[in-house]
Amino acid sequence: MVFGYARVSTSDQNLNLQIDAFLRESIKELNIYTDKVSSTKEERKNLSKLLSFVREGDTIVVWKLDRLARSLIHFTNFINDLNEKGVQFKSITESFLDTKDTSSHSKFIVNMFAALAQLERDIIIERTKAGLVSARGRGKVLGAPRGVSKKNQQKAVPCEESLRKEN
Repeated sequence: MVFGYARVSTSDQNLNLQIDAFLRESIKELNIYTDKVSSTKEERKNLSKLLSFVREGDTIVVWKLDRLARSLIHFTNFINDLNEKGVQFKSITESFLDTKDTSSHSKFIVNMFAALAQLERDIIIERTKAGLVSARGRGKVLGAPRGVSKKNQQKAVPCEESLRKEN
C-alpha cells in the first residue's frame, strides 16, 4: 500500500496543497495521514500511528522533505527505521529521494544524507563538550544544585511537625 504523510506547522495553515499532490499520485484519501504541529515537536500523533501501521512492502510518500524531518539526523533515523521494516520512502518534490529506486545514484544520495546527518550530530557533540569545558574553566558549577533547596526545606519542616503531633 502507498500512504501519504502531510504536515503543517499551525492550525491556521491548510493541508490542501499536499493532499492534492497525494491524490495526483493516486494515493487514496483514507491512506493520507496528517498532523498540524510544529516540526520542532517530537510527538506527531498521526505520523506515529502511520509508522505503527505500515508493513513490509508499503511506501510512505511526502510532498516535501521538510514536511517530515526536523533535521538530517531525524531524517536518517526515519529512513533507517523504514529500512528495518522493509518500507519504502518517496518525496514528490525531491524525486531523488526515492528508496524504491535502487540505482547507484539514488543510493548515493540517501547515503550522502546519512553522512551529513552523522556530521551534524558529531559537530553538535563537539560544540557541547567545548561549551562544558569553557564553562568549567570559568568556574561554573554544572548540573542540578546539591542538597535540598531552602524552599523544600521549609516544606519539610511542617511535615516533620505534623508527624510528631500524630505520634
